[in-house]
Amino acid sequence: MMNNLKSKMTTMQSIGSETPSPLTGEGKDRGATHAIKREGAPTFLLLRRGRGLGNRVPALSLCAFGIKTILVGILFFLFTSFGVASAQQLETLNVSYASVTGSRLPLWIAKDAGLFERYGLNVNLVVIAAGAAAIGALAGGDVEVLGAPGATTMVSAARGLPIAIIGTFGPGAWKLAAHPSITSPQELKGKTVGISRLGTSIEFSTRRALVKLGLTPGKDVNILATGLAESNKRILIMLQGKIDATLISTDNLAEAEIKGLKVSVLGDLNELGIFTSASDLSARREFLKSQRQKARAFMMAYSEAIWLGKSNKNIALASFRKHLREQDPRRLEALYKSYAVDGPPLKPYPMEEATQTELENLTPTVPELRGKRASDFIDKTILSDLEREGFFNTLSAKYGKL
Repeated sequence: MMNNLKSKMTTMQSIGSETPSPLTGEGKDRGATHAIKREGAPTFLLLRRGRGLGNRVPALSLCAFGIKTILVGILFFLFTSFGVASAQQLETLNVSYASVTGSRLPLWIAKDAGLFERYGLNVNLVVIAAGAAAIGALAGGDVEVLGAPGATTMVSAARGLPIAIIGTFGPGAWKLAAHPSITSPQELKGKTVGISRLGTSIEFSTRRALVKLGLTPGKDVNILATGLAESNKRILIMLQGKIDATLISTDNLAEAEIKGLKVSVLGDLNELGIFTSASDLSARREFLKSQRQKARAFMMAYSEAIWLGKSNKNIALASFRKHLREQDPRRLEALYKSYAVDGPPLKPYPMEEATQTELENLTPTVPELRGKRASDFIDKTILSDLEREGFFNTLSAKYGKL
C-alpha cells in the first residue's frame, strides 16, 4: 500500500518536498530517513603462542574467551530475533496532513518519541495538500487517517463518501493581516485578499471575517486562491504586493515580528466571534469499524503526545526543531505557546461548535449540506470509549495536572 501511495504522490509537488521558505526555512524533512549502518560479524582472533610474557595466554583464558564468545553470540541472536519479531508485530498505518505547520505537533511528538510504536503501530507520516488529492487518498485507502480542515470532510461526506471527523488539532487562532500600507478594513475596498485554496476553512473564515468588518467578498474585495496552505508563505507574497491581505496564524505573526517584517492586523477572528478548528483528524467509517483496534491505538498515541508535549517542553521543542527546521529561541517559544500550551485539548474530541460554524458557512454553496448538523459528520466513539475505560485518568496520573 505504501509503495502505491508513494507512486501516486510523485505527481504532486507538495508531497514531502516543501519549498524552502525564506521566513522559516521550511523544507523537505531530510531527517525523516536515515541510512542504517549495521555492524559487521564479530572478528575472531587466532592467538599464537610465542616467547615473551605478552604472548603467553593460559589455556583457561582461551577457554573463557571461547565461552564468552558463544554466550555473546547466543545473546546477540536472541536480541536480534526478538527485535525482528517485535518489528513484525507493529501494524502499518499511513497518516497524511495538509500543511507543515506547528499545529501538527502531536503527530510529530508521537512519531519522534516512539509513542506510535508503544501502541503497536508503524506510522508513516506524509504531506498531501488539502483538497481532492487528500480526500482521494483517504477514500482510496492509501491513507487511513487524514489531518486536514473539517470542511473538506463534511463536503465529501455530504456527497456520499463514508468518512467522519474523529479528533482535532485544537482551536484556530487566526488574524486578518494586511500590507503595512493598509491600516483599516475599509482600505481593503478594491483590494485582493489571499486564501489558501477554494473550499477550505481558510476561505470561509476569510469571507465571514470580511462580512463582519463591513465588506462584501466578490464585490468590495477580490478573493484569490494562492495555493499556499502555510500562512507564513502568504505573508511573503503579501509583502511582495501580490495580495493585499490574508489570514495568518498567531505564531506566524510572532515570527514575522521577530524577523522584522511589518504587517497591519485588521481583525482577530476569535474577537469577531468566528471560532474555527486549527485542523481536524478524519477517517473512513469502515476503517473505524473493521480496524477499530488500530484506530484506537492511533488515538491513544495521538492523545498521549498532547499530554507529553504540554508536560515536557524540551520534547516539544525538539520536534519543532526537527520538522520546522527552526532554531530561533524566540520563534520556538511562540510555537510552544501556540501549539502546546494553547494547542489541542487534553481530550482531543472534535470541536462540534467550530464544525457547526463551518457547516453554516458551507451550506449556501453546497446544497447537499442543507438540513445537516455537525454531529452528522462526527464520530466521537473511540475517544468516548477511551474516556469511559479510564485512559485519560491514566494519562493524568502519569503526567500530573496540566
